[in-house]
Amino acid sequence: MSIGASRPSDIERASESGSRYRLRDLFTPLDTLLVSGGDGRLALDPKVRVNAYGCGPSPEPEIWNFASSTASTISQRAYERAALAREELVHKSLFDEVEIAFDRHCEDMRDELRDHLQLSPRVDVVFSPSGTDSQLHALFLAHAVLGVPPVTIVVGADQTGSGTVHTARGRHFSTMTASGVAVRKDAAIAGFAGDTIAVPLLDAASGLAMRVDVDVEVIRVIEASLAQGRRVLLHIMDSSKLGWRAPSDTCLDEIVRRWPREVQVVVDACQARLGRRRLRYYLDRGYMVLMTGSKFFGGPAFSGALLLPKGLSRALDRIEGIAPGFFDYAGRCDWPMAWTALRSRFERRPNFGQWLRWEAALAEIGSYYAVPGAFRVKTMAELAIGIDSMIALSPSLRAVTAPVGTADADDEEFMQRSMFPFTLLRQNRPVSISDTSAVYRALARDMNDDIGGSAADRQVAAQRCLVGQPVRLEQPDGAPRAALRLGVGARLVTDAWSADSAQAQRNVQHILDRIAHVLVKIELLLDHTAAVSA
Repeated sequence: MSIGASRPSDIERASESGSRYRLRDLFTPLDTLLVSGGDGRLALDPKVRVNAYGCGPSPEPEIWNFASSTASTISQRAYERAALAREELVHKSLFDEVEIAFDRHCEDMRDELRDHLQLSPRVDVVFSPSGTDSQLHALFLAHAVLGVPPVTIVVGADQTGSGTVHTARGRHFSTMTASGVAVRKDAAIAGFAGDTIAVPLLDAASGLAMRVDVDVEVIRVIEASLAQGRRVLLHIMDSSKLGWRAPSDTCLDEIVRRWPREVQVVVDACQARLGRRRLRYYLDRGYMVLMTGSKFFGGPAFSGALLLPKGLSRALDRIEGIAPGFFDYAGRCDWPMAWTALRSRFERRPNFGQWLRWEAALAEIGSYYAVPGAFRVKTMAELAIGIDSMIALSPSLRAVTAPVGTADADDEEFMQRSMFPFTLLRQNRPVSISDTSAVYRALARDMNDDIGGSAADRQVAAQRCLVGQPVRLEQPDGAPRAALRLGVGARLVTDAWSADSAQAQRNVQHILDRIAHVLVKIELLLDHTAAVSA
């Protein structure tokens, strides 16, 4: 059966769903809409009104944000753009169906995202509620490209999103889909389940550095999979939670040369810590690319996208059937409007939360790339030098070793690192995962009343700040540890920019002063274990 021959059940469910969406849905409070249309990670604690990462749905400028990860608050400019976008959609919906007006808005966002990233109009964009959902979209399309269900090889399985272990195998990664369907976590998605092979990046001998044999291992597992008559979806990392990239370009060149039609590459660029030239390099080579509007760009979590190289859409002609469970993970508006046959199979299911989070993210992406490129490069370099120096000087922080020689000219401002992971020490001894997590949570709270001490200590303890959530690090001869992360995000660069060079320099120094304050608070929290744990 060709993709254009829709089953009656598909047509029925698409037509039935269209009547469920009304203009009144857009009058839901903006804060509520911004955390809708996703999985449980968006849920707010009913008492403190923040999600599991310590972030609320509305701007909180009093929080210093050095997470540049899933733990990101929405800025005032992003919030205002989301509010304006909703007003515009309400107005347009007075003259047209909500779903039709919404579809046009999504198509406009595709154009804007391509424009900001300097991508060809022939690059397709598939939106989703999160990078994790986009991984399922990539698996679905890889099946079409390769002609058979592939085995997924995940490079950096120990440093990607926690849901990847499930999505790589075509399994549910939460207990609720973004479309509101209750599911069992890690249960097979109907008609979609497959196999996966994990290639971790952490060096088993040290537990604090990247292994040196990644390329060799990637080639080995590909060879073994192909020898079994299987096709491969190779999930590569650029970059991981610790800011690492793997495998090398040399390794990828060999894979393309040896197995051009047996291996489909998807780049996990959800962190968005790569230059636009490198992004185009991946797409020009026929790779799919996963990205998000949160993390580096600082939009509200969660907002996913799958970027597809020109020509890949031709593989849609080979799709004969769609796994029944996959319909719960995509709506018609997620797919480009040019994909008419595929779109007709999916429900008319506008995801207002997903759309508004992307509108907010585009405000940040546009603001970032409006800053002159030379300033972006200079500021990223100055922040990197300053952060490295402060971590090295702290007796309670130990930097996680960064791989050398992985950056090149295509990385542009990302020639410099933008993620700075470190583990914690107390009296020169490693801090446990549970205590590291307690410090992470306490950083986001006003700890003035809990810690006390001098006026200076109370001032430090009172400041709420966000850093990147803990990353688990398996240790070769002891209990696992966890790394916290200081992240340089787009918003820091945007806020530092000024046409007055002296003012810009003062702005950068102000950011470094705040980072120093965060590190002092970490030291203070480590000295007050009981208060932090409580």
